[in-house]
Order: sequence, then structure tokens, then C-alpha cells
Amino acid sequence: MFIPSRFKGKRALVIGAGKSGAACANLLASRGFDVLLTEKKPLAEIKSRLKGLHRRVTVEAGGHGPAALACGFAVKSPGLSHANPLIAALKKARVPVFSEIETALAFSAGKLLAVTGTNGKTTTTVLLGELMKAALKPRGRALVCGNVGTPAAEVAAKARPGDAVVMEVSSYQLEDSSCLKPAVACVLNITPDHLDHHGSMAAYVAAKARVFAFQDKSSPCVFNYEDPACRRLARRGPSKALFFSSRRRGGALSAWVHAEQLCFRHGAKVLRVRPPALPGAHNLENAMCAGLMALAAGAKPAHLQKVFSAFKGVEHRIEPAGSVNGVRFVNDSKATNVDSTLVALKALGAARSLWLILGGLGKGNPYTPLIPFIRKSVKGVLTIGEDAPRIERELAGACPVITALTMQNACREILQLAARGDTALFSPACASFDQFKDFEDRGRKFKAFVKTLRRRGR
Repeated sequence: MFIPSRFKGKRALVIGAGKSGAACANLLASRGFDVLLTEKKPLAEIKSRLKGLHRRVTVEAGGHGPAALACGFAVKSPGLSHANPLIAALKKARVPVFSEIETALAFSAGKLLAVTGTNGKTTTTVLLGELMKAALKPRGRALVCGNVGTPAAEVAAKARPGDAVVMEVSSYQLEDSSCLKPAVACVLNITPDHLDHHGSMAAYVAAKARVFAFQDKSSPCVFNYEDPACRRLARRGPSKALFFSSRRRGGALSAWVHAEQLCFRHGAKVLRVRPPALPGAHNLENAMCAGLMALAAGAKPAHLQKVFSAFKGVEHRIEPAGSVNGVRFVNDSKATNVDSTLVALKALGAARSLWLILGGLGKGNPYTPLIPFIRKSVKGVLTIGEDAPRIERELAGACPVITALTMQNACREILQLAARGDTALFSPACASFDQFKDFEDRGRKFKAFVKTLRRRGR
């Protein structure tokens, strides 16, 4: 656990000059620490990230020198493996290594609401943020941060007593955190993801479980009853378990679906609320989870209905991107794993009218689970990026599979093949880093290209 007073006068090492690393370096410097921000990439590649660094931050680029081991403590970028030579050397030298999120929270006076799971985290986090903003007005604020896009170190330290820090936390961030104790937490679902980083499904599940590991019976954690891994975690966890389900109702559940409404057990009453107008059963689950977390954190029933009625979803998740010549384009760039693409296919694939763009930097998981849904709903798959050859091998025979190489080529090809009323779904099932900066960059470039096609009329 990071306790700043224990390291007073010691130099801080921040490993990785990405968004979270730069934000963490600035936070520590603003609180009186001298900071060494070290990055293996050359300075020319990271210059744009270094604008606005605090004067007490020294940058080391192009590799890690001996000065790193002379620091009093370190903060690790969540993407770095524990097998990284610098991390291993720090541990051997008994230099404490902390996560960015626990470092940020050490300076925060707000109440932590932590959202994790394999899929649905961002939608749930943003929706929960809106619920808490409504619930805390006018005296308190809801500050949304974490894996949702804004680094925790940039936001959490601004939280005052009475504020809520609504944080999306990834398995990478959780595995690095030695003592995270949210006032309210959740585990939306667990399916294979990031196994290339964690090494096994057991290690991935163990990382997710750290979101509630230091809670107690006074701290609620919300679980998806329909996910067997969630039920197993809830049985062994120390938290007050609250369950939601999209398939059954009542009983021991705290939230369920009935007659196109979401039902929440609220004290001795059952609260019925119209869900947000978003496609797919997964969004009912996201809304139930956010609603339960908000109620547990003090929101009132009126806040739920007001926010649910106004909520329009999040960027890059089954997001309408416009139509070209009668073909609808949908941006689902946030689908960075196979299970997330399955969710999109289930939400949009009622009829066989989809053209699916797949590919990018693979995570080692099979694509074969897509086959039943492709056979039911997809007219053709267009492959892009590094993992295209593997996708083409594994999906051969399920439907026509076309090598497109790039997202732009795939969109052009679809316009040549599709009929009016068809949908082009950009749901890659892969990470983006082979061709794009990140999934946000990928999604925005997709939308921009669709806009260009619309202007040209083709």
C-alpha cells in the first residue's frame, strides 16, 4: 500500500511515459517528490506526451539507466509485465513498486466506486458517473477516471470529502495494486482476455478478484449472476454480494428484467425503471450494474430514471457512424476481444444483413466462437491487420472471408458488395496497436473515413 509520508524525501521513479505515467509523474511532483520518468522508447517518439510536465520531473528516454535503481520507490505502467527486466531488478533491489491507481488514490479524499469485468466496463463506468453526478449535486462531484480514458492520477487527487471517484479498472491495473478498498465495486463478467499478458485464465481471474479483495461485509460488490466465474468469485469474496440477472427474476437477486423494465430491490420495495435506449441484452446488464452501484452509494430512485432516460451510450461501443448509399456503418472499435465482438453480433444480428470487419493485434484467443453467430447473421467477413491470416484460417467456411488489409479497404469493399439496408460492423475483436495508436484512434479514423465516403457519395 502506498503511503506518501513513508517516502518523504525519496526520489520517485515512474516507469512508462504514456498518459497515465505522465499524469502520475506530475501528481507526485506536485506533492513535493523529485521524479524520474523513464521510458524505453526514444525521446523523438514520446515528445508529444511530455508537454506540461512539472519542473521536478526529469525524463530519461531510450532505455533505463542505473539512476532508476537509486530511487526510493517506483510506480509501474500497467502494461508492463512483471517479467520486465527493470521491474525484476527493482524487486531484487527491494525497491517498492506501486500501481498508478493506488498511487493516485493515496492523495484522494473521495469515495471510490470501482468497475471491472471483461466487457461493458466503459459503458457501466460512464453511466455510473452520470448517476453519481445527479446523486451528489449540488454539494459533491463525481469524478470519472481510470481505464475509461482519463488517468486516475489526473483526476482522483482532486476529489474532496463528499465526492465520488468513479473508476474503470483493468486487470493490468488490478494485478499491480496491493491494497484497493472500494466503497462499492463490481465484476460485470469474466471471459478470456489478455491471456498473453497474464499467462493463464487463473491469473486473469485472480487479477479481477483484487477489486474486492480488501472489502468487507459493509462494502457492496455487484456481480453478474449469469456468469459462472462471477458466482464463484462472489462465494469466496469478503464483500456484501449483490446480484443482477438478465435471464431470471426475484429471489436472491438485487436487480432483474421484467416486462421491459429494470427492477431493483431498494430496501423493502422493488423499484421499476425504464432502461436506457441502447441495443442488446448486455446494455440491460450494464444498466442494472450501474444502478445497483449507485443505489448502494446513496443515489435515489428518481436519479436512476432521470439519467437512464437521457443516456445515449459511449463512443466506440456499437456507435452509429452514419450511412453511405443505404449501408449503415457501426463503430465498435472498443471490441478488443472476441467476446466483445460476440456481444455486438448478438445486439445487431437479428437478420443476415451484417458485414463484419475483423482484425488487428491478436491476443492469442481463438476466433472460432464467432462461427455460430457469423453463420446466422453475417454476409461476409473482411480481415485487416496483423492477425488477419489466423482469422481467415479459423473462420474458413463460415461465410465468405475477404482479405482487406486496412480498415479503409474493408469499407470500400463492403460498399461494392452490400445491399441497401445492410450494416457494416467494425468490431475488430483485436487490439489496435499494429495499425493505430489505440482503440480510440482506430474508432475515430473509422468514423472520419465513413464521413469521407458519405461526402463522396460512395
